[in-house]
Amino acid sequence: MLAIIAAILLVLWLLGFLAFHVGGALIHIILVVAIIVFIVHLVTGRRAV
Repeated sequence: MLAIIAAILLVLWLLGFLAFHVGGALIHIILVVAIIVFIVHLVTGRRAV
């Protein structure tokens, strides 16, 4: 679930950065959030129930 959210945020960041050039600071904040979520997902991994 976290990987999907991170992937969506990364795609949105790329679209905003390459196509729209609007809200520069917000786009970079979204990128940082996506990277943090992805790293947390990699570190925690899938845990058995």
